[in-house]
Amino acid sequence: CQHRAQARDTERHKHMATPMEEDRLEAAAAPPADVAGGGAEDREKPDAPPMESDSDSDDEGDAGDELRIQALERALLEQPLNYESHVQLIQCLRKSGNIEKLRAAREEMNKYFPLTPKMWQDWAKDEISLSSGRGSFDDIEKLYERGVQEYLNIKLWRDYLDYVEEHDQSVSQCSQSGLSKMRDLYERAITAGGLHVTEGSKLWEAYREYEMAILTINDGNDEEKAKQVQRVRALFHRQLSVPLADIESTLAAYKSWEAEEGNTRDPDSQVDDVPPNVLSAYKKASEMYNARKQYEDELSDAAESEANKLQVFLKYIKFEESFGDPARVQVLYERAVSELPVSSDLWMGYTSYLDRTLKVPAILKSVYHRATRNCTWVSDLWVHYLLSLERIRASEDELRHVFELAIQCSFPSMNEYLNIYLTRVDSLRRGMPTGLDFELIRQTFVDAAEFLSPQLGIEELLLLHAYWAKLECNIGKDIAAARAVWENALKKSGCVLEVWQHYISMEIEMGHTHEARSLYKRCYSKKFAGSGSEVSSS
Repeated sequence: CQHRAQARDTERHKHMATPMEEDRLEAAAAPPADVAGGGAEDREKPDAPPMESDSDSDDEGDAGDELRIQALERALLEQPLNYESHVQLIQCLRKSGNIEKLRAAREEMNKYFPLTPKMWQDWAKDEISLSSGRGSFDDIEKLYERGVQEYLNIKLWRDYLDYVEEHDQSVSQCSQSGLSKMRDLYERAITAGGLHVTEGSKLWEAYREYEMAILTINDGNDEEKAKQVQRVRALFHRQLSVPLADIESTLAAYKSWEAEEGNTRDPDSQVDDVPPNVLSAYKKASEMYNARKQYEDELSDAAESEANKLQVFLKYIKFEESFGDPARVQVLYERAVSELPVSSDLWMGYTSYLDRTLKVPAILKSVYHRATRNCTWVSDLWVHYLLSLERIRASEDELRHVFELAIQCSFPSMNEYLNIYLTRVDSLRRGMPTGLDFELIRQTFVDAAEFLSPQLGIEELLLLHAYWAKLECNIGKDIAAARAVWENALKKSGCVLEVWQHYISMEIEMGHTHEARSLYKRCYSKKFAGSGSEVSSS
């Protein structure tokens, strides 16, 4: 088993990175002009031009690089949400070889943004080049684990699988714990990307190669060998039931393998000796692939613009949803957001689909977390995130944490902040029967008024204060606090007739005639815009 790595295809030893462009929007505060955005595999900046070879030029270059690093560090202290500055700093530090600063810069960027698969590959590659001992292995394994959680990327999964297979002693020694660990990891990879129509077969093939290698080193125990043969056969059968681009070659490989095992009479036949249930699943999978091929062809067209690619994905997703297989729909959404990670249409559709269909708390949390990291400026995603957390009965700590993240974002208008605050209030109100303190609602309103009032329009201002005063009366049972809400509004907007009208209406609705009459008297000396001072008390 120690020689397992040598038996694999040479291609698996190559670094699987492809050129990518790190062209995410400059800051999370501003949404991109193109709704589709750049793909998670298409964002690498061009390499820096080679430095002059003479020592003076090298010294000048080193000094210039250091100044550039310092400038980028200062820029990020002032604007930590500047995506491009993070990317440039990492590039400069990688060139300089300052590994400690490079690690810190990568962690800092990932605190605010998801990293592209290429960035995770580079990070792991750098750490592998410096690694020694079990502690290093654990740290690199964690890096890969973090990377595959952010975007679906078959190449990154392959790198992860290769690394564990080659560097985990329990795996390379084929201990029972190692075999179990490797199989679990392959199963996770298959779950994540095995349904990827054009690339999923790469994961299946790697899994089969692993199990076949185990078979070849069997120590002669017939019972164990029979079990291992069945493992390989079961993998073939499973793959042949999945609509993948090269399904015909998989059938041929299966026939050839069975022939080597002495189980078929005619390895060149497409159907001879193939179990009926496997043949039936294969034919169904082939039909499914043919039905999807037109969409795959459109997606593979290199000339497609991102906007066109988005439309193809949306059509493809609608087609896949019509078959009612959530796993297939989810993988397609994962492919789409990997290629177009700042498309709010995709993330809104994805999260909405999960809310309607899967309703699995762990999956919902993961997808909403990634959606809001990719599209921080889309307030609707944050609102739906909070509502989804409430539906799955997330803790108050978790709800508060997401709310606090949301209000730190930069949205295009103040109304969007208002919507976030009111969503939070609604959630707290619904949580009152579970023992939440009304003071949480009151403090949320106080914070909202302080933050929003100077920039809100009169209609939104009235909405905020009317709702606040209503809850003070109905839930807080504190009429004095409700009046204080309106009195505070009058201090800021006392020249606006509608504020007085809402205050008076509250008193009248509660039957407080004397208080309402007093408010009318206070109005007499006010000069309102237009004919406001002449409005009838009726």
